[in-house]
Amino acid sequence: MKVEWSPLALERIKEIADYIKADSSIAAKNWVNSIFDRTDLLSSAPRSGRVVPELKNEEIREVIFGNHRIIYAVGAEVLSVLTVRHIRQILPIEEAPRPNK
Repeated sequence: MKVEWSPLALERIKEIADYIKADSSIAAKNWVNSIFDRTDLLSSAPRSGRVVPELKNEEIREVIFGNHRIIYAVGAEVLSVLTVRHIRQILPIEEAPRPNK
């Protein structure tokens, strides 16, 4: 299964990496590499993440990565990473995917 990143998810990755980089550029680089590696693992087991509690939609799932939630949608051929949030943050409605009609 192909993994695609939304512009919002990539923006969140950059924001988090910039925050980590303030302490250590090496740690920031390692974190970014690790989160992409973790997401690549989902391509072979896309339903391994739990259903996002705020949405209760079987197609929208998340995995916990350190202190962050990687929120993604499972499609027929594509796994779409929607956003990355701190584990203490509730998913804002503007970042929640719209149901398919």
